[in-house]
Amino acid sequence: MNSLPNWLIVIINAIFPSFGEPVVLEYNGYAEGDYVYVASAVAGRIVNMRTREGESISALETLFQIDDSHQTAALHAAQAQVAVAQANLENLATGSRDEEIAVIHASLDSAKVDQRLAQSTLERTQRLSQTGSVSQARVDTDTALLQGANARVAQFEAQLHVAELPARVSQRIAAEATHDAALAQLEGARSALNDTTVTAPIGGRVDKVFYEQGEVALAGAPVVSILPPASLKALFFIPEGERASVSLGEIFDVACSGCPDEITAHLTRLAATPQYTPPIIYSREERSRLVFRAEAILENAGDVLPGQPLTLRPRD
Repeated sequence: MNSLPNWLIVIINAIFPSFGEPVVLEYNGYAEGDYVYVASAVAGRIVNMRTREGESISALETLFQIDDSHQTAALHAAQAQVAVAQANLENLATGSRDEEIAVIHASLDSAKVDQRLAQSTLERTQRLSQTGSVSQARVDTDTALLQGANARVAQFEAQLHVAELPARVSQRIAAEATHDAALAQLEGARSALNDTTVTAPIGGRVDKVFYEQGEVALAGAPVVSILPPASLKALFFIPEGERASVSLGEIFDVACSGCPDEITAHLTRLAATPQYTPPIIYSREERSRLVFRAEAILENAGDVLPGQPLTLRPRD
């Protein structure tokens, strides 16, 4: 097919200024950010809000503090429970106290004195019985007294033996379990107290503060949202006819009002299914309305803000 004459091209350009120029692909979209929402693990009143919207923060920087009076009291109670459990465990492991053992020793010594006295009395009574000076009834009485003294000595010796033994295995197991439970409760109380001071999990710019100081924050409810520096992306749509010519990793030049010239974006996500046209009959007219959602990470974004309109051009 012959090319058009130059004079005809001049006339057409006068009527259609863009005639004959190469088509420049452009995709319109907007900036979007992946926010990090910071919440408190415990419910309570915010007693110290240490950040403001728009300021830059570093990772692990304190954002806000929750009233910790309840958690502090729970920690003190848990510490007391551990002390009680530890004392009970040590008492069972070492047997009775020295003072208790000393009392049993004194009682045993007294019983042994009574035993020796009863023994000597019975021996004297038995000698006198042989001469007829005492009756057999007296001998029987002194014999019973000696048997009673022997029984008391045996009783206190058994008590002393038991007092010096550690607790039975089942008692020690129960005491150890109680001690372990008290330690676990103490760790939980410490963790709950630490949770009242909330720090930033990542550095970035504070985008939104949802609660004011003095308000009660719910557990798990976002209190602060953070926009990390590398979390901005461009969200745009590619027409169906150009979908096949775009691939992941492709670089785009990005333009926007008041933005620097060096902003670029590389394509990271491209939808496999189209949008905006009901998937009933894909006629040639309907196919022109099909678009595919695409996302590209912005680089050198500078002061680009989420929601700002963007224009993306594929690089040659």
